Amino acid sequence: MSHFETEAIRTQLKRSQFKEHSSPLYLTSSFVFDDAEEMRASFAEEKERNIYSRFTNPNTSEFVDKICTLEKAEAGHAFATGMSAVFSTFAALLNSGDHIVSCRSVFGSTHNLFTKYLPKWNIDTTFFKADEIVNIEACIQKNTKILYAETPTNPAVAVLDLENLGAIARKHDLILIIDNCFATPYLQQPIKFGADLVIHSATKLIDGQGRVLGGVTVGRADLIREIYLFSRNSGPALSPFNAWVLSKSLETLAVRVDRHCDNALELAISLEKHSAIKSVKYPFLPSHPQYAIAKKQMKKGGNIVSIELKSGIKGGVTFLDNLKMCSLSANLGDARTIVTHPASTTHSKLSEKDRLETGITSGLVRISVGLEHIEDISEDIFQALDQI
Repeated sequence: MSHFETEAIRTQLKRSQFKEHSSPLYLTSSFVFDDAEEMRASFAEEKERNIYSRFTNPNTSEFVDKICTLEKAEAGHAFATGMSAVFSTFAALLNSGDHIVSCRSVFGSTHNLFTKYLPKWNIDTTFFKADEIVNIEACIQKNTKILYAETPTNPAVAVLDLENLGAIARKHDLILIIDNCFATPYLQQPIKFGADLVIHSATKLIDGQGRVLGGVTVGRADLIREIYLFSRNSGPALSPFNAWVLSKSLETLAVRVDRHCDNALELAISLEKHSAIKSVKYPFLPSHPQYAIAKKQMKKGGNIVSIELKSGIKGGVTFLDNLKMCSLSANLGDARTIVTHPASTTHSKLSEKDRLETGITSGLVRISVGLEHIEDISEDIFQALDQI
């Protein structure tokens, strides 16, 4: 198998004696052993098998195997949420006194992790701006261990050059970790450009229908081993049911994301012409500052369109309150089009200074373009914009 769509569908568990065509659910907390020796050998990791669903479960293993296949990763581990994947990855790999270099444009909860919680364990972070990769090396210290970035970024959809990030990480012997949530493995595979680990909030486009929570980290086997051991002891496990849903969702990922991207690009092009909008950001718009980079490393532009309204927060409130079909929600990557005002929701815990430095102005609106007919999406968004 060499094509993404085929691998997403055909990578699965071995069939049981019942010869099922679709993987069954394994809703069990634990697994039994034939005798004391098998139990001893399993806990000693001399024998590879399921022990307890906090460690492994057939459904979570299938989901992880699929993501590893699609991302071209050596190994992986699944988590209850995207943020548990982020936290567990950093907690497993960092020691007191270590240092992180991160793009400033990261998800609000990730930013809070870097600035509020990791400093409790004497782990500090230096930030660089998404459009200033040339400044990364000046941020690196003797104790720097990890280089971290999202691309495209949340919510301003800046695009970072993965090839450059990979070269910097190799030069300074850093672990390069990329949050690939907005792109999914269908649109972008950071490991090809030098990433050591890739993180997903599977809650978003991987599920794609707003049903379940989940997260996953894949990449180098030696690093995943440390993450697995930390998670085995700390317990941020993905439920077997959610893993089963996510594994089934991967079978339609390419079809869904193609439609998301086509809708998003058409919407972005039309939004550039509206008088209420100051700017439109979408990776595959020629006007995007990193358009050439996006074309180099992404198959399509994703489903997130970011707009800045000329009228700021007041216009944003008017716009959101006049939407009739689109959903107001903090989620993204749903089959339904979702509109979010990041400054008052997903990134509200950041200071105004931090928000502005990440490109989140009071008038910024994030549109997660769904799978509805593009004419219906456009009609709703444009009639709401006309009320400003």
